Amino acid sequence: MTETKSKLRRCTDTLFGGIKMSWLKVIIFAVASAVVTTIFLTVPIFADTSFQEMGVSYEAWILFAIIIMTNCEKPLESALKTFVFFLISQPLIYLMQVPFSYMGWGLFGYYYFWFILTLCTFPMAFVGWYLKKRNWLSLLILSPMLVFLTIQGEGYFAKAIANFPSHIIAAIFCFAQIALYLYAFFDGAVKRLIGLVPVVASLAVILIFLNAVDVSVSTDLPDSPGFSSSAVIELGDSSYGEAQIVDAEDGYVNVHMTKYGKTTLTVKDGDKTYKYYVEAKSDNGVNLVEITEMK
Repeated sequence: MTETKSKLRRCTDTLFGGIKMSWLKVIIFAVASAVVTTIFLTVPIFADTSFQEMGVSYEAWILFAIIIMTNCEKPLESALKTFVFFLISQPLIYLMQVPFSYMGWGLFGYYYFWFILTLCTFPMAFVGWYLKKRNWLSLLILSPMLVFLTIQGEGYFAKAIANFPSHIIAAIFCFAQIALYLYAFFDGAVKRLIGLVPVVASLAVILIFLNAVDVSVSTDLPDSPGFSSSAVIELGDSSYGEAQIVDAEDGYVNVHMTKYGKTTLTVKDGDKTYKYYVEAKSDNGVNLVEITEMK
């Protein structure tokens, strides 16, 4: 066990401080990450998977930035090299997508936000270099990233629960980063436990507030034959909310969901039973309820 810990410590020390981060390596790293990201964004097999998130979200880029920052000798070097890394990689991702996108050069309209973030990397990487000190200041610097990774990881985990195994790799990647940083930058159980405070607090806030859903849909059930006045409707798991028949003859129902996820919707009409799936999900920040026929 001790030998395993020793090997793990050597690995993390090498990853976060044992690499000579020359300018050539920064440029190669930037180009390579851009190429891999473009592949994930353009090859159909990666659509709507954890891998595509590399070009949509920030968790992978947090890891890349920390690797660069902690392998620089001085704070200014950290700021300059991290800034150049993003200055090369981000526009290159858009450039390489141009031939494959119906938007063509119009894709660069989305780069404006990334350019602003790239400018922000200079002061952030200057401060981020002090992660190398592995002290209480390091914990303060790392806390916002731990909170972000917790929020992202929980979101991916919720997607995985609703539609397994969708985004389970992204969820594991986020929480694995949290464990990696707490192990790599802090010695002793006390600091690591205190480092978990922003993680646990973020999870508590998410579970109490951010996962709350209050969304309804009133619609005709798919391929509904219409029901009699004695028809009864119910959700397979009542913890998701409730359902009621608004107009039996037209098969018009209302479903009110109170949490994300997928369950069954059953209509019993005499000797006949009609089954559907009902799912509450978030699509680009908009909560919606989707009802599909069970095949």
